[in-house]
Amino acid sequence: MGVHGEVTAMAFNKMWYTVALGLLLPFSYAHTDFFTSIGHMTDLINTEKDLVVSLKDYIKAEESKLEQIKKWAEKLDQLTDTATKDPEGFLGHPVNAFKLMKRLNTEWGELESLVLKDMSDGFISNMTIQRQFFPNDEDQTGAAKALLRLQDTYNLDTDTLSRGNLPGVKHKSFLTAEDCFELGKIAYTEADYYHTELWMEQALKQLDEGEVSSADKAYILDYLSYAVYQQGDLGKAMMLTKRLLELDPEHQRANGNMKYFEYIMAKEKEANKSSTDSEDQMEQETEVKKKDYLPERRKYEMLCRGEGLKMTPRRQKRLFCRYYDGNRNPRYILGPVKQEDEWDKPRIVRFLDIISDEEIETVKELAKPRLSRATVHDPETGKLTTAHYRVSKSAWLSGYESPVVSRINTRIQDLTGLDVSTAEELQVNSNYGVGGQYEPHFDFGRKDEPDAFKELGTGNRIATWLFYMSDVSAGGATVFPEVGASVWPKKGTAVFWYNLFPSGEGDYSTRHAACPVLVGNKWVSNKWLHERGQEFRRPCTLSELE
Repeated sequence: MGVHGEVTAMAFNKMWYTVALGLLLPFSYAHTDFFTSIGHMTDLINTEKDLVVSLKDYIKAEESKLEQIKKWAEKLDQLTDTATKDPEGFLGHPVNAFKLMKRLNTEWGELESLVLKDMSDGFISNMTIQRQFFPNDEDQTGAAKALLRLQDTYNLDTDTLSRGNLPGVKHKSFLTAEDCFELGKIAYTEADYYHTELWMEQALKQLDEGEVSSADKAYILDYLSYAVYQQGDLGKAMMLTKRLLELDPEHQRANGNMKYFEYIMAKEKEANKSSTDSEDQMEQETEVKKKDYLPERRKYEMLCRGEGLKMTPRRQKRLFCRYYDGNRNPRYILGPVKQEDEWDKPRIVRFLDIISDEEIETVKELAKPRLSRATVHDPETGKLTTAHYRVSKSAWLSGYESPVVSRINTRIQDLTGLDVSTAEELQVNSNYGVGGQYEPHFDFGRKDEPDAFKELGTGNRIATWLFYMSDVSAGGATVFPEVGASVWPKKGTAVFWYNLFPSGEGDYSTRHAACPVLVGNKWVSNKWLHERGQEFRRPCTLSELE
């Protein structure tokens, strides 16, 4: 019998089926900022699953090939053992002589072909097809920066984040020492020495605790000592460099750094500058920087953590919940909606059970194929552009595209009393990605941005309607730093506020932000209503701030 047999027919058929399936996968988009949307990242999960199936098929094919070679070797081992004990007697049988000729002339050649046969073709083909849809360096860096942003916003220490001890998680995961090292390196390339130090120390800690890893302590100490030095802690930098030299006495950069550190230290002593004075001076400089560094940012982060200003009992008493009929709107007289006050100044109201699960799913399905990196209005050009401070993806839906969207628009008009014909299309802010956020901003165009909405020709944004289309396990609040308000996502609800006073002047207390999503997935959609068409629906007042 020949060696070929039915080598791996079934395995090969399955592998090529997988490749064909890969070719037919409905990829509706090329690579586009995966880290900014959980929705698009879910497609990567399916891609990876497909590759795992393909890899397992390859392993089966290799195992099948090795099994055949093993059986051949075992058969020949027994045969040659018998033959070598009595070669002449063995070959005295004419059939044995024929079979020896046949094996050496034909079957060993077939075995050689089998051994040389590359069983990885199916897997490599599938990998090549899928690779064009893989994330790139920008995505990896974006996801790493998101982790650092979450760490800062929610006051998470590196150990908590590394161990995956986050509130509301369903699938706990942890960072290896190598992962921590990679985070530190990305921070280092951004000249972010503060986070470089935190994550290099975490990597070192996990290695010191005995974690088996490919991460190299010498490399970690090299980055760590320089990051510490850049932050002005010369003593600690020298200590870390000494530890590095204990591991690798010939380390060229470490030896050069040590000489330089010693030189700096000697100069400081000569100038009669004690290390204490230097530390005090450094602390004072750091404190000055902290005071100068965006106090709004600290308010924003506190509100995201739920540490905002608390309303006085007297103000809280002015907040009510009610059944609301849209000022006697015919559609809601017999079936009013539930409304509650979230804040008094600016007045922010929440509508409960205002969008159904079926409507939410329809809106999401309409939006998914069009999701692209969310944009903001550039005050200089008046045009839309992406921005580092807005990390999410969005799509725009018109009322004529779907009766569901049209019905939603009508609902907004009925309950606000404002004309939606001059409003912008419904914007679906896709599920914010890893650490997705929108930093403090105004929805309306300020006086120094006269061309903000010039192209629309409908005036300024008079009001904002915001649907929450998902619950969020942790984080993701909408916060108003100027007044200390935090509005938390609740699926099926919507919040509404006026951006402009009746006079048309901007209400600067409506400056707001979307906090990073710590755990979970956030979908929102919003409708920006404009001034045109509201002349008789919300008349102007004589007072500028009324």
